[in-house]
Amino acid sequence: PFHEGMTKPAGDGPARFDHETTTKWLRYFVREGLKRTRARGADLQIVTTMYGPPPWTTKQKFMRGRDLDPAEKEEVARYMISWVKYLRDVEKFPVKYVSLHNEGEAFNRWPADGGTAGTPNHDYNMWWPSTQVVDFLRFMRPMMDREGLQDVGLTPGETSNWEAFGRWYAYFIQTDPAALKNLGLITSHGFGLGLQANNSLGVDVLRLSRPDLHAWATSMSFGKMDVSFVEMVRQNIYASKVNALIPWAYIQTDDWTGGDPNPGTAFWVDGKGHYTVEQGYYLFKQLSRAGQPGMQVAEVTTSDPNIQAIAFAAGGTANPDAFLVFNLSEHANSAVRVHVSGTEAKSFDAYVTGFRKQYEPLGAIPVQNGVLECSLPPQAVVTFFAKR
Repeated sequence: PFHEGMTKPAGDGPARFDHETTTKWLRYFVREGLKRTRARGADLQIVTTMYGPPPWTTKQKFMRGRDLDPAEKEEVARYMISWVKYLRDVEKFPVKYVSLHNEGEAFNRWPADGGTAGTPNHDYNMWWPSTQVVDFLRFMRPMMDREGLQDVGLTPGETSNWEAFGRWYAYFIQTDPAALKNLGLITSHGFGLGLQANNSLGVDVLRLSRPDLHAWATSMSFGKMDVSFVEMVRQNIYASKVNALIPWAYIQTDDWTGGDPNPGTAFWVDGKGHYTVEQGYYLFKQLSRAGQPGMQVAEVTTSDPNIQAIAFAAGGTANPDAFLVFNLSEHANSAVRVHVSGTEAKSFDAYVTGFRKQYEPLGAIPVQNGVLECSLPPQAVVTFFAKR
C-alpha cells in the first residue's frame, strides 16, 4: 500500500491506482514461475491477497490504520478489482481468486483505541470484523461481475489458522444467504499444531450448505524444517480438510525487520548473489510430488502416534497412487508395516528425506499380502509412488 499515498487521488477509474511501483520483483517471480510451470506441462491457479489497503481508506488515514472508513469501502473493493484486472489483462496471469485480507481477524495487534499503527514489523492490514467480511462478500461480488471478473472467485480473507476462521467468520457467513452464495473459496492460514490451530469446524459449517466449496491453506510455517513441518501439513489436510496448501515464504532473506517469526524456507538468498537449498525444500518435495492437482486424499490410520501417514489416490489423473510415512521420534528407528489397500500396485518406488538424506531413492519396495515393510529412521519421511 505504500505507493497509494495518504490522501485520496483525484479522478475515477483504475488509472489512479499504481500497480507497478513496488511490485516489480513480485511480478517477475510469478512471471518466471509461470513460464517454467507451463514448460513442464502444468499450470498455476493464483489467489491474490490484499496485504494492506490504501491508507486513505481507513478512519485513521495513516499506514496500518486499523479501521475501515465506511465511506471508502467500495474504493477498497475497486482497489482489489483493479489489481486483479491488471494481473490478468496486462501480465496475463491466471488469477482465479481474490482474498480480502491477511490475518485481519487479529484485532489485538493494535492498541485498544486504534490510535497508533503499531510496531514496524506489523502486517500492513486493517482489522476485518465478521460483519465487514460478510458485507464485502455481499457487495463486492456484483462489482466484480460488472467488471468482467465472473470467473474469479472471492474468498473471506486469511485468518491466522483454521481455528480462528471457525471462531471469527464461518458462522456469520453461513447464516447470511448472499454472502454464502457469493463465496468462491474458503481460505485461511494454517499456522500451528494441534486442535487449537487445526480443526475443520469452520469448513464443516460452510459445507453443510455448500458441499462444493474447496478450502485452501494459503500460508503455513516451514517450522524448524524437520518432520514437524510434515505433521503440520498432515493436520491441515486431515484435521482442517483442506484441498490445497501453500507454505509461507519459499524464499527467505535477512531483510525482515526484526527477523521473520517463521524463518524456515526452501531457498535462502544472501543478498550477495548466492543462495542455498534448505532442508525445507526437500521435505516439501516429499509432499508435493505425491499430492498433485486433481488427486484425492485417501484415508489413513496409525497404531503408533510417532508414526504418521498421508495418502493420495490417483483420482482419475495420470499421477500414481502415493503415500508418505514419517517418524516424529527424534531417537527411535522404527520397522514399519504398512497395510495398503485401494490400489492395484504391487510395488512402490520410495524416496527418503531426513537422517542426513535429501530426497534419496530407496528403490522399489514390494507389497506382499497387502503389506509393505520398511525401516523408518528418526525424524525421517519416506514417500512411496505406485509402480505402473
